[in-house]
Amino acid sequence: MPGMDGSKRILVTGANGFIGKALCGRLVSDGWLVNGAVRSGKAAQIAAGVTAVEIDGVHTDTDWEKALRAVDTVVHLAARVHVMKNDTDDPLIAYRKINVEGTENLARQAAAAGVRRFVFLSTVKVNGEESWGPFAETDTPAPVDSYGISKMEAERKLHQIAAETKMAVVILRASLVYGPGVKANFLKLLQTVDRGTPLPFAGVKNQRSLIYIENLVDAIAACIRHPNASGQTYLVSDGDDVSTPELIRMLSASLHKPSRLFTVPGLCLYIAGRLAGKGPTMDRLIGSLTVDTSKIRAELGWTPSFTLAKGIEETVAWFRGCDASSR
Repeated sequence: MPGMDGSKRILVTGANGFIGKALCGRLVSDGWLVNGAVRSGKAAQIAAGVTAVEIDGVHTDTDWEKALRAVDTVVHLAARVHVMKNDTDDPLIAYRKINVEGTENLARQAAAAGVRRFVFLSTVKVNGEESWGPFAETDTPAPVDSYGISKMEAERKLHQIAAETKMAVVILRASLVYGPGVKANFLKLLQTVDRGTPLPFAGVKNQRSLIYIENLVDAIAACIRHPNASGQTYLVSDGDDVSTPELIRMLSASLHKPSRLFTVPGLCLYIAGRLAGKGPTMDRLIGSLTVDTSKIRAELGWTPSFTLAKGIEETVAWFRGCDASSR
């Protein structure tokens, strides 16, 4: 935490993103001096009170000297995330350039600059794409896609750097993040439910872990300040696992729309997803992926402030209050 004079400074990469904006706002209110790293031309998108530091991207040649000046802690959020239409013959190479090599470059410069702690936002996808019971931090990593593989490799690089230097590393593997400002698949589901589109998931019996944006920000804050976090890896979620039909019903209720669920056998959904070229998306809708959050609760005393129901309510309120162009 910042000292009595509020002198400690923190660097947040990806400061203009969905998670970055929320985290920077929280850190400023907590009294940190915040450097927000953003790509050139994006400085206007960061939270109030944050010092923008423009970079040309996260890669092996990025010069972090200015961004790291007088910095005590780094929270590394910036990453190449899920790209629906890859413009490269080898997606893993593209992911590695940013998520592995770019992360390693930042971490080595941070250690050389005297940074005390490096908090890395990773993903449950390092554990795998589907679980038959809650994933735990002790499970053997089994990433499937290029994004998950690159995040696993980045984690390993960071542990290596921590072993070679005095900089402590903390890894936070997040479940699917949702909340005001959410994009990608969660926003698409919101839009689909809002349109009243019939959905064939009434018979799905899966369980999924999610995490509300403010719960994730609070977990990151705990990893920044708590001495027990040094060198640890944590899985995080709201703690209220939910099936796909339950989630759709919750969204429908908050939107004041009928859920329009009907039943199609799981095998038919699986086949239809692949025939439509939407296999991974369908797998997420019908498969289970849950996490055990007991480690971060026990070691850091962290508990989510928002229930799933409250998080859904806040997300829908944002969705209903903004026009389509701003979503």
